[in-house]
Parts: sequence; structure tokens; C-alpha cells
Amino acid sequence: MPFIKQDYIIPYSSNQKKILFHKKDIPKISFLWYNYCALNLLVVVWGVDIMNNEATLEETQSLHIKKYIYLGVKRLFDVFCSLIGCIFLLPIALIVKISYLLSGDKKTIFYKQKRVGKNGKPIYIYKFRSMVVNADEVLKELLKNPKYKKEWDENQKFEDDPRITKMGKILRKTSLDEMPQFINVLKGDLSLIGPRPLVEGELDAHNGNHEIYEAVKPGITGWWAANGRSATTYKKRLELEYYYVKNCSILLDIKCIFKTVKAVVFKTGAK
Repeated sequence: MPFIKQDYIIPYSSNQKKILFHKKDIPKISFLWYNYCALNLLVVVWGVDIMNNEATLEETQSLHIKKYIYLGVKRLFDVFCSLIGCIFLLPIALIVKISYLLSGDKKTIFYKQKRVGKNGKPIYIYKFRSMVVNADEVLKELLKNPKYKKEWDENQKFEDDPRITKMGKILRKTSLDEMPQFINVLKGDLSLIGPRPLVEGELDAHNGNHEIYEAVKPGITGWWAANGRSATTYKKRLELEYYYVKNCSILLDIKCIFKTVKAVVFKTGAK
């Protein structure tokens, strides 16, 4: 068990040898420096097995540099893609608005919802509205029915959601309802790739791990979204999201993008 000695953190390896880390050399990973959780997150997320391997200071510094290079490249890629996405957003928004007007729906086509971001920070994500305007009130009524309540408690969604509009079904099938989130990416609340942002309390309801899930920025798409989406169980969903957080890299991000394109084209798991 590691302990604190002024400016130094001294964890023990499996063979009981001391490994000395100065506090300035521990990567800033958004947790308290003088807390075991910081070291634990370094172990869980960034692959340094401090407790079981001889993790040298040089290896830790190298990991620190690689992490920030990756995050810098990822941010540049996010900005580039979101700028392109926002260009396509305008004509799509016009088509969505016209389709709603033709159906007699004159309300806003956009929907803003509070979600949980990196490190548990509250964020608001934007989407094309795919449900009736009073969707939250309709949900409360639906949950009074034991059948709907059981399904909602298990998956946080319905197999056949009566709140979704005709246009909304098209938007969801094509994943176009997520396009306004390119604005969130430009703002820095979301990344292009990452775990999907959850509503408050959702992770706790499924016994999820906050330290892992919220260690990176949530994304428009992610490893779960690229590998089955709504066709998977919630437990499997968390496993897929955890996998991404623990293994995130430029190569995995590229792979995720290709798998997402494939899932959208073939409508894999879309509901």
C-alpha cells in the first residue's frame, strides 16, 4: 500500500522494492495529487502497473509526454472534423425544420439535455429533436406502467419508444440526430471519440465506475456506439466504454471512426 511522505509518493513493487516518485513527476490526471486514487487511475487508465512492475521515473515521464501528444493531436482532429460537421449541419437543419413544419410541428428542431462530462462536470449536449415536445412528461406517464418501468430501469431506453416522431425515427436510424453535437466538440465539452455522455444518476443506477468512465471526455461516437449500440445490453455497453478509456490511442480512434461509419451505413444497432 503506497503512503505519503511530504513531497514524495513511495509505492512498493511486488518484490517490496521502493520506487520513488516526486510529486511534480506524477501526471496531472484530474485527481488529487496526494491521493491513492491518482496512482490508481494512472494504473487503470494509462497502463502503468506501479504496484506490480518496476515503473521507473523515465518510463513515467515518457508516458506523460505520450499522453499529452495524443491529447493534442486528438483535439486538433476534433476541431477540424467539427468545423466540417458544422458546415453540413446547416442544410440538414433546414431539411429537418421543413419536414417538421409539413407535419404541423412548429416547435424548435433542437434539443438540449444536461449530461455528465469529464471528471463529472455537468455539460449540455445538443441534438436534433427526435421526440415529441413534451417527451419528459410523456416519459413520467409511461413509467407508471410496470412494463415500461422495468424496461427503462434495465436499459434507460425503450425498444419501441412511443415518444419518437416519424422524422425522429429517420434521424435516429441515420444517426443524424447527433450532428448538432459538433457544436459541443468545438466548445470542448465533447470529443469526436469517447464514451457516450450519460445523464446524472445513470452510471450509479447500473453500478458503473465513475473513475474510469469520466476519466476522458465523452464523445459523439465511441467504442460502444461502433460495436452494436442499442443491440447490446447495458452491462456490455459499460464494458465496451471501459475498454476504450483503458486503451485510448490514435490507432484505436481511427479504428473507431471506420467502425462507426460502417455501423451508420449498415444501420447496425440503430433504433
